[in-house]
Amino acid sequence: MQKLVWFVVGVAAGFVAAHFVDRDPRGHVALATLDARMNEFADRVGDAYRDQQERLAAAEPSPASAD
Repeated sequence: MQKLVWFVVGVAAGFVAAHFVDRDPRGHVALATLDARMNEFADRVGDAYRDQQERLAAAEPSPASAD
Protein backbone atom coordinates (compact mmCIF):
# COMPACT_ATOMS: atom_id res chain seq x y z
CA MET A 1 0.00 0.00 0.00
CA GLN A 2 2.87 2.35 0.78
CA LYS A 3 4.33 1.80 -2.71
CA LEU A 4 1.02 2.83 -4.25
CA VAL A 5 0.99 6.03 -2.22
CA TRP A 6 4.54 6.87 -3.34
CA PHE A 7 3.59 6.12 -6.94
CA VAL A 8 0.61 8.48 -6.77
CA VAL A 9 2.74 11.16 -5.08
CA GLY A 10 5.37 10.79 -7.82
CA VAL A 11 2.81 11.09 -10.60
CA ALA A 12 1.28 14.18 -8.97
CA ALA A 13 4.72 15.74 -8.51
CA GLY A 14 5.48 15.08 -12.17
CA PHE A 15 2.33 16.88 -13.26
CA VAL A 16 3.14 19.85 -11.02
CA ALA A 17 6.72 20.00 -12.33
CA ALA A 18 5.51 19.81 -15.94
CA HIS A 19 3.07 22.63 -15.27
CA PHE A 20 5.83 24.88 -13.94
CA VAL A 21 8.17 23.99 -16.80
CA ASP A 22 5.40 24.70 -19.31
CA ARG A 23 4.95 28.23 -17.92
CA ASP A 24 8.46 29.23 -19.04
CA PRO A 25 8.72 29.88 -22.80
CA ARG A 26 11.87 27.74 -23.11
CA GLY A 27 10.21 24.96 -21.13
CA HIS A 28 7.12 25.19 -23.31
CA VAL A 29 9.27 24.71 -26.42
CA ALA A 30 11.10 21.79 -24.79
CA LEU A 31 7.83 20.08 -23.84
CA ALA A 32 6.41 20.68 -27.32
CA THR A 33 9.51 19.12 -28.86
CA LEU A 34 9.28 16.15 -26.52
CA ASP A 35 5.60 15.71 -27.36
CA ALA A 36 6.35 15.79 -31.10
CA ARG A 37 9.07 13.16 -30.70
CA MET A 38 6.80 10.93 -28.63
CA ASN A 39 4.03 11.21 -31.23
CA GLU A 40 6.47 10.39 -34.03
CA PHE A 41 7.71 7.34 -32.11
CA ALA A 42 4.15 6.16 -31.44
CA ASP A 43 3.28 6.58 -35.12
CA ARG A 44 6.31 4.55 -36.18
CA VAL A 45 5.50 1.77 -33.72
CA GLY A 46 1.90 1.71 -34.93
CA ASP A 47 2.99 1.58 -38.58
CA ALA A 48 5.42 -1.26 -37.86
CA TYR A 49 2.70 -3.18 -35.99
CA ARG A 50 0.24 -2.81 -38.86
CA ASP A 51 2.91 -3.86 -41.39
CA GLN A 52 3.72 -6.95 -39.33
CA GLN A 53 0.03 -7.83 -39.03
CA GLU A 54 -0.33 -7.56 -42.81
CA ARG A 55 2.72 -9.80 -43.35
CA LEU A 56 1.41 -12.38 -40.92
CA ALA A 57 -2.05 -12.33 -42.50
CA ALA A 58 -0.53 -12.78 -45.96
CA ALA A 59 1.60 -15.70 -44.77
CA GLU A 60 -1.32 -17.63 -43.28
CA PRO A 61 -2.77 -20.28 -45.57
CA SER A 62 -6.32 -19.59 -46.62
CA PRO A 63 -9.02 -21.93 -45.22
CA ALA A 64 -9.92 -23.15 -48.75
CA SER A 65 -6.35 -24.35 -49.45
CA ALA A 66 -6.12 -26.26 -46.15
CA ASP A 67 -8.15 -29.18 -47.56
